[in-house]
Amino acid sequence: METFVTDVGQARANEAGDIARIYIESWHDAYAGSVPAALLRAMTLSGQTARWQAAIAAREPVFVARHPRHGVVGMTSFGRSRDAGLGPDGEVYTLYVDPAFYDMGVGRALVAGAFDELKRRGFSGCIIWAHAKNPARFFYERLGGRLVAERTIRLMGEPIPEAAFAWRKLAVKAASLSNPSDG
Repeated sequence: METFVTDVGQARANEAGDIARIYIESWHDAYAGSVPAALLRAMTLSGQTARWQAAIAAREPVFVARHPRHGVVGMTSFGRSRDAGLGPDGEVYTLYVDPAFYDMGVGRALVAGAFDELKRRGFSGCIIWAHAKNPARFFYERLGGRLVAERTIRLMGEPIPEAAFAWRKLAVKAASLSNPSDG
């Protein structure tokens, strides 16, 4: 499979609007029916753009996947694990791909880029929490993540089950021949 993404790297200030759009569209695509509708309706482009502008300005690790013709097609943010008791010292906080670019290797490229940067910063493992009802959660298993924990959080008062996937070593499993469009 030809690689769709040509560049994965630190987001630039002028990309915050694209990140916000992808974040919102991904939430609407992946979580409709599994998170409160009021939460989805409350997401605004201006609010999310401000959020990501602040993160980029603070030099937080926010990476984007870029394509020369289509621009930003995915995003991820990551850093120190917020659940040190689960083992891995690093965590991918967000990972979203423009729904128009699913199954083109964008997610895989973003995870690989995040893992490379986590390694560069001295981390040795990673955890990713995923909404348990999101079918994309199985993507993490295909990349080599192992289910290590489950929990229920509350969003706007509603219980939302989540599953944690861990990598003890920062390496993305190679794409299987049976699923060449992985990620």
